[in-house]
Amino acid sequence: MLNEAPGIRAALEALAPLRARGHEVVVADGGSDDGTAELARPLCDRVIVAPRGRALQMNAGASVAAGDVLLFLHADTVLPPDAAEVISQSTTSHVWGRFDVEIQGSHPLLKVIGWSMNLRSRLTGIATGDQAIFVRRDAFAGFAQIPLMEDVAFSKAMKRRGRPACLRSRVRTSGRRWESRGVLRTVALMWRLRLAYALGADPVRLAEKYR
Repeated sequence: MLNEAPGIRAALEALAPLRARGHEVVVADGGSDDGTAELARPLCDRVIVAPRGRALQMNAGASVAAGDVLLFLHADTVLPPDAAEVISQSTTSHVWGRFDVEIQGSHPLLKVIGWSMNLRSRLTGIATGDQAIFVRRDAFAGFAQIPLMEDVAFSKAMKRRGRPACLRSRVRTSGRRWESRGVLRTVALMWRLRLAYALGADPVRLAEKYR
C-alpha cells in the first residue's frame, strides 16, 4: 500500500474472516504520509515499512511472512469469499497461480478490459498484480527489483516451474487507474509499455512513462 487512508480500513476488514481462521496479514507500506500505517496496524498482524515500489514492498512482506503459501494483494483489490479454499486446492498441483479479475467502475469498457485480461493471462500464462498472484513459499525466489513489469518478469520466471493455476473465482479491483487517466488512453499506454518491455526496453524508462 501507499497513501491508502480512505480505503485501507475497508480493505483490511474484508480480510478479517481469513485472519480469524489463522491466516496471516502482513501490510507492506511504501512510506505513506497520510496516516495509512496507523489505520492499518490494528487490523493486521504486522505493518512493515519498505522502500517504495511494488516489487520492493512485496519482497519485504514475503520476507517476514510465515505462511507456506504467499498471496500478494493490492490495497484496492478484494478477494472472493472462497479464496482460501481455492488457493489451497490449486497449490496441491500448481506451485503458483492467480485469480480472474473484475474491474469495478462506471465505464462500460472496464468489464471488457477485465475479460480480456483474464483471457490473455489464461492463454499466455502471464499474470498481472491486479489478479492477486499467489505462490508456494518453497517456490518463491522474489520479484525482480524493477519499478514496472515486475509481475510480468515474475510470471516468466515462474512459468519455468509450471503454468499458473488460473482460478475462475474473481477478485474485484478498483478501476480508478483507468478512469482517472482515461480508459482507452490507459489501455493503449499499457499495451505500448508491455510491447516495449518485451522488446527489451529498460523498466526504469518505462516506469517514467507510466507515471
